Amino acid sequence: MKAVLVLEDGTVLKGRGFGASGVTVGEVVFTTGMVGYTESLTDPSYKGQILVFTYPLIGNYGVPSYTMVDEFNLPLHFESTSIKVEGVVVHEACFTPSHWASTKNVNDWLREEGVPGIWGIDTRQLVQKLRERGVMKGALAVYESNGLEINELLERLASFDYGSQKLVEKVSVEETRTISSKGGKGLIVVIDCGVKLSIVRALLRKGYDVSLVRYDTPADKIIDLDPKGVVFSNGPGNPELYVETVDTARALVEYGLPTLGVCLGHQIVSLAMGAKTFKLRYGHRGVNKPVIDLTSGYCYMTSQNHGYAVDVESLKSTRLKVWFINADDKTVEGVYSEKGVLCTQFHPEASPGPNDTSWVFDYFSKIIENSTD
Repeated sequence: MKAVLVLEDGTVLKGRGFGASGVTVGEVVFTTGMVGYTESLTDPSYKGQILVFTYPLIGNYGVPSYTMVDEFNLPLHFESTSIKVEGVVVHEACFTPSHWASTKNVNDWLREEGVPGIWGIDTRQLVQKLRERGVMKGALAVYESNGLEINELLERLASFDYGSQKLVEKVSVEETRTISSKGGKGLIVVIDCGVKLSIVRALLRKGYDVSLVRYDTPADKIIDLDPKGVVFSNGPGNPELYVETVDTARALVEYGLPTLGVCLGHQIVSLAMGAKTFKLRYGHRGVNKPVIDLTSGYCYMTSQNHGYAVDVESLKSTRLKVWFINADDKTVEGVYSEKGVLCTQFHPEASPGPNDTSWVFDYFSKIIENSTD
């Protein structure tokens, strides 16, 4: 199949198509991870985005089955049960994988789930453009014979606005789902804004049962569940759009419930406590992003996937203190308060990525235990 990627600045990149045929529109972003493409492609935070891999070869270890599960019956190698990106861009796609757990190649996987991809283009050139210009809207067309006119793709781009879409509605649970850890330490409610399964797994392994609730669930409904703590999860899109979730966060913090925010959840909790957010030029996406813990001076390597950040100046009028900063651009990577609030912009559960900051879940667990003593 043939394929073409058109950017809003008029750039046209022609290559070879794989996965599903068709046209998709999204915000074009890049990730620097060298492994973990099954986790990345199923990460709900990428909803609404076309993902560019900077690592040149994708698909060499194939795709395992969703039926390969952990002790909690959660898929081992995926962050949800379907591909969440709108499209995939790689330099070279491998269709003859070699791995004992592989059940299919990336071409078949994307085709089965209706996601188009393009390969055979210079992703270095594309990433350099995104680094200079910032993330851009893009249209990806994959076709077997006649393709769409470039002008028609540009017209589709003109009507697309990533920042105005409530993408969380497409990835949050519709009904409350509870998973038992059999650990006997009580319940943690996860406000599902597009939660990665690895976050759920990390909480279960700490001995807590987990209830996933819809992103717009009001605070009184959550309090009725009698949780030990609450987690505001990662997810896609502009945090300022989720007014209901911000209101819930504000009420639960005032109620005194131990609170952990991760990625989008970090931004939502910060907004609830009076901070402001802004859109980054090209975001932080990869598995080797350094952050500095201002309370200890230690530097940790982290997994990240976000396009918005909390404004550090706006924190001065809140009860939040800066916990982590990004070692590269000094943006806020975490906040905390003395009222039992912990938030990280990075992903302490990793997957893919290093486990350097998995202790954040231990810290949250200690706060819960101290609050119930």
